[in-house]
Amino acid sequence: MANIVLYSANRTAQVAARQCFMSHVKGLSSTGNVCLSSFHSQAVRRLNWLPGAKCFSRGTGVRLMSQGAAGRPSPGQTRRGALVLAGAAVAAAVVGLVANASHFKRAEMASMVQRVKKEEEGDILERCKGFMSPPVTDTRVLQERKGEMRTRMEMLIMETQAEFCRALEMVDGGTFKVDRWQRNEGGGGISCVMQDGKVFEKAGVNVSVVFGNLTEEAAKQMTSRGKVLKGKDGKLPFCAMGVSSVIHPKNPHIPTVHFNYRYFEIEEEDGSKQWWFGGGTDLTPTYINEEDAFHFHNTLKEACNKHHSQYYPDFKKWCDRYFYIRHRGESRGIGGIFFDDLDSPNQEEVFSFVKSCARTVVPCYLPIVSKHLNDSFTEEEKHWQQVRRGRYVEFNLVYDRGVKFGLATPGSRIESILMSLPLTARWEYMHEPAKGTQEAEMLEVLRNPKEWV
Repeated sequence: MANIVLYSANRTAQVAARQCFMSHVKGLSSTGNVCLSSFHSQAVRRLNWLPGAKCFSRGTGVRLMSQGAAGRPSPGQTRRGALVLAGAAVAAAVVGLVANASHFKRAEMASMVQRVKKEEEGDILERCKGFMSPPVTDTRVLQERKGEMRTRMEMLIMETQAEFCRALEMVDGGTFKVDRWQRNEGGGGISCVMQDGKVFEKAGVNVSVVFGNLTEEAAKQMTSRGKVLKGKDGKLPFCAMGVSSVIHPKNPHIPTVHFNYRYFEIEEEDGSKQWWFGGGTDLTPTYINEEDAFHFHNTLKEACNKHHSQYYPDFKKWCDRYFYIRHRGESRGIGGIFFDDLDSPNQEEVFSFVKSCARTVVPCYLPIVSKHLNDSFTEEEKHWQQVRRGRYVEFNLVYDRGVKFGLATPGSRIESILMSLPLTARWEYMHEPAKGTQEAEMLEVLRNPKEWV
């Protein structure tokens, strides 16, 4: 699949980027890559929020490289290609940019925040037409508090759910069962699940928007993570919302993917509010494919780099630490990014970052699915997939914070919490792959996480 590298330019270049992207998609469609052509309209729409762009083809995979304003690379971004093309003049410009990095970063973030706000000016009811289901919160309430973060985040997670579900449906040919549920204590959710499809054994994309009072157990979990929370009469009013997804394919050469993006608000005794965001996206392959790993991590890295050059390396390390099965001494997968309790530099900029991350869920995963749709596999390879799924289950039930928080929250919907578990898995006593095999190679990476980009 063609690589798309986006460089900052003017409006004419933005149109050129769209045309270039469409030409690549049409070419892919003619060679059997129906995955990308089927959701090209979404991908083209994603270009609207980016600066003007020019398109280049290089190798396989889909690559989006964001650049700063006025043709200058953003701090922390890769500049090598630009230097080769532009020579000494661009090199001199880069030197000047480094000297004023903080100034340009602030300007870039201000511009990005303005784009985010402009996108959200659309009518709430009109935007809701594209969702898998009406929002959890009544649309009249959303209209009344349109500018509040709770509304903006709920609209984002609903849009993310719809885009990802429709992209998966186009690949699989099946349809998601849309299951709305309500929580007596406050709020509810929308669970979208597709089982026994042609491509996906089980695919779940959940949205939840819940509120009420935190239990002592749930509050202690947050306090142990560094949050100092002071309730009134033992009560902590809260609001929590998020979108989460786990996709378990049938083919062992198509990896499992997970993502989750969430927002919390807590009202303390004095009426003040604490807020924070969390989330991430990670990949769990059955077999190592270096090209897939690069594409996945590079897509996430470029989304992170639009906001801060340290986000990807920091959140990649955090992901490796978090998705670690301590009793096995191995990681769940090959990681991605993970962050929690993110509340700086300010709410607007953190939300903008979360929005950028949510927009990667289709382009970081669907090209990998498309690439391996017709891969053949053996009974032994399917067997190894089942063993690895057993490890996936172990992590989710023993360590995952989202599962633990959900089980500790009164009125939580158990079916939605356990949606992440595969239909089938396998546990074997003292299982160890033979040395020199692909299975042993996979296990070595899980025991010693590596850098992919």
